[in-house]
Amino acid sequence: MNNINIPFFKYPDLFTQHSEDLTDIFQKVASRGAFIMQNDLVEFEDNLAKYTGIKYALGVANATDAMQLLLKAGGIGEGDEVIFCSHTMVATASAIKFTGATPVPIEAGADHLIDVTLIESAVTSKTKAIMPTQLNGRVANMDEIMKIADKYDLQVYEDSAQALGAKYKGQSAGSFDMGGCISFYPAKVLGCFGDGGAVLTNNKEIYKTIKLMRDHGRGEDGNVSLWGYNSRLDNLQAAILNYFFENYGDTIQRRRAIANLYAETLKDISHIVLPPAPDSDVNYFDIYQNYEIEVDRRDELKAYLAENGIGTLIQWGGQAVHEFIDLGFNKSLPYTERIMRSSLLLPINMSITDYEILHVCRAIRGFYND
Repeated sequence: MNNINIPFFKYPDLFTQHSEDLTDIFQKVASRGAFIMQNDLVEFEDNLAKYTGIKYALGVANATDAMQLLLKAGGIGEGDEVIFCSHTMVATASAIKFTGATPVPIEAGADHLIDVTLIESAVTSKTKAIMPTQLNGRVANMDEIMKIADKYDLQVYEDSAQALGAKYKGQSAGSFDMGGCISFYPAKVLGCFGDGGAVLTNNKEIYKTIKLMRDHGRGEDGNVSLWGYNSRLDNLQAAILNYFFENYGDTIQRRRAIANLYAETLKDISHIVLPPAPDSDVNYFDIYQNYEIEVDRRDELKAYLAENGIGTLIQWGGQAVHEFIDLGFNKSLPYTERIMRSSLLLPINMSITDYEILHVCRAIRGFYND
């Protein structure tokens, strides 16, 4: 194979590809002394709400905070159970846990999202909500989830941290029922230069509550009317996000093009299960935060690709949430466990070229002699 180095993600490129513009943004924000909850944040929140078609968007310190604030503002707490898919980051469960509620993990389906056919069997008298993770830039089957929620009078919250711009039947991730969260971690499709997150909701009372909660429970008049947190999206990060947001449509288009190139080039390899291709189902519009494949001999393939200069990633270190037994989980979810033992993330970002993608595909073919 050619001597070529393809990191999984080129973090320096976030800055170097736009260094002149970003330096100018920093100088303008810093010279104004506009660091905490200033106009850049308000502008970004307005842009985010308009883009997702929801009424309210609130910038917070990170997506985990966003999930926890949203759950608490919606009334989730002690004695409640919240059903979620174990094929997710532990933050999904921890957000539930820190409200005082109990996270109840269930299986993933073939698309690596929550298995909607198993939700109903997990409902008990204590169940208060369902929290699907809109994983890898794809939205779950929200029709079925909302039907179950309506049947049992449950709330629905979305861990939509990876899904800004993804849609189900034309409706944006984060806009269903009680609302959702977005992550702006640097490697996200829309990323800043540190931690950052947002809450999305159409519920005015939730919006008003979280607006107080993110800033110590403090209102504009200085009165503290409830117990709150310190969870604010820095104004400088908001200004940077505003800049990248201007071309977000092009960013998504490029990621979908990369996903399509992977799909077309790898589709005939029998050892691989690919994620749904762009436009393969009219109900789904995926943004491909990650390109997660299932493969035979996953660990061997990962090592082989590394030897050939290609970076890959095993999501969350290869363990589903229910497998963290020190957290008190004690159940078996065989399908999700199989996914975790066979899944691999291939490089997909705004730095990678078509040539590099084809090089990755050639290496995979070389490994399987296909």
